[in-house]
Amino acid sequence: MNKKYKYSILLFFLWAQVVASQAKKPSDSPNILFVFSDDHAWQSIGAYGGRLKEVAYTPHIDKLASEGMLFRKCFVANALCGPSRAAILTGKYGHRNGVTWNRNTNFDGSQQTFPKMLRKNGYQTAIIGKWHLASVPTGFDYFDVMKGQGRYYNPFLQRGNAEGLQDTRTLVGYNSDVVGDLTIEWLKNGRDKSKPFMLMSQFKATHHGFCPGPEEYDLYDDVHIPEPDNLFDDFSYRGTAIREQTLTLYKNLSHGILVGDPGELGKLNPKQRKAWNAYRSKFSKPFQAMNLNWNDQNRELSRFKYQALLKNFLAAGAGIDKNVGRIRAFLQENDLADNTIVIYMADHGFFLGEHGFFDKRFMYEESLRTAFIVHWPGQVEAGVVNDQDIVSNIDIASTFLDIAGIEIPQEIQGKSMVPVLQGKTPDNWRKTFLYTYHELANHNVQPHFGVTDGRNKLIYYPKYNEWEFFDLKKDPQEMISQYFIPENKTVITKLKKELVRLRNQYYCPPIITLRNMNKKANWDYEKRLMPLGVK
Repeated sequence: MNKKYKYSILLFFLWAQVVASQAKKPSDSPNILFVFSDDHAWQSIGAYGGRLKEVAYTPHIDKLASEGMLFRKCFVANALCGPSRAAILTGKYGHRNGVTWNRNTNFDGSQQTFPKMLRKNGYQTAIIGKWHLASVPTGFDYFDVMKGQGRYYNPFLQRGNAEGLQDTRTLVGYNSDVVGDLTIEWLKNGRDKSKPFMLMSQFKATHHGFCPGPEEYDLYDDVHIPEPDNLFDDFSYRGTAIREQTLTLYKNLSHGILVGDPGELGKLNPKQRKAWNAYRSKFSKPFQAMNLNWNDQNRELSRFKYQALLKNFLAAGAGIDKNVGRIRAFLQENDLADNTIVIYMADHGFFLGEHGFFDKRFMYEESLRTAFIVHWPGQVEAGVVNDQDIVSNIDIASTFLDIAGIEIPQEIQGKSMVPVLQGKTPDNWRKTFLYTYHELANHNVQPHFGVTDGRNKLIYYPKYNEWEFFDLKKDPQEMISQYFIPENKTVITKLKKELVRLRNQYYCPPIITLRNMNKKANWDYEKRLMPLGVK
């Protein structure tokens, strides 16, 4: 072996040692705390502003936003609980991960997920709280999750590890407080302190049932909740789907949800029952005094239902916020705050009286957009409101893998948000977003899909062959479909082509193609033909 060759070999090994020394070790990686809620509408969080800013009691989530980055254009692939959770775990749309609706949420745990990859690369992984994917969680060193939707009081929990389910039990207490307690207990005594952790702390609130905890029972006494301008929307200039839905609070919100026992309340012990009945009397007594049938379309009763719904919803949200504060305080007191990324996110948006609705599903802004706040010490500038970049729940998996220094598999459809979080949005970052809704079940919302660029939005309802188009700058409340206004033809044609492109990119079935995208749309209703602003 000549000297020149020996020298080359030596240089190679020296270079390899330098690279190895600079590679990210698991112990150097930041911890990740993913705090997730159900239905917690972005407009019910103070930091997002809007009509509820002054009555939304979310000081701890607001503080998180002031210390990190708040996104105004975080869109979900499908505004439903199960599909959103599956999209987060896999980084894929529902038609690729197998969960497209809530009636079939038996998630295939054998497929690749980001917790599995983090665990394989040195992270300790755990999930606590609401799971809602039917199958036993996989890829977690520890799980302690509710069965099904979970119960607001005295939840039934299934506990296990990477080997599978180990035991079940019922814990006495209010759901959000139980999740907070279990999260802190795992951080304190359950984790391996030699490893970085990825913990998913997932609240049931503010899901259907809208049950607050005892500590929040008095929070909205004598508080009047501002109404949306379109509480009594008559759906003019819009199509069949919005007229046939059954999610208006004044027609379809059941009696038990607001003045009785919601189905997800849980079985109360005598002490809890006494306190709950006293709380519920704040709503049942005023309703009885009206001497009206619950299904009466009287506007006074409709306004009462709105107030009752919002007070319950906001109080349940305050229970989440309290526990976010508790968890963050534990991080601070135990020297974990500086090396832990804290993310607050809801599974999707939620209507809080807008268009008269309660629930989600439609591709309208209240449903499509979700709360998303990231605090990453040393990497994310404090107090940034990002209202430009379109991000999504399908981006979570890629982002967490990137943070951990793990190569992102090609099969993942979402992108890493790391450069966006660092204020270095790539030039090729998405400018448009595809939404898909597959389910015709609860609330009779027809399947539909659409595309948005953050301002212009095009929605297609296959059953009716109907299109809706909205320019959110001109009509932020989405009150008038502008599809038939001639001056919009150019942008609509562009969006149709983009819809086809995105559906091809994400391997959606070819319902809409370049060949048939301009077929004449059915429309049996009044059409807006004049540009907005012109009488």
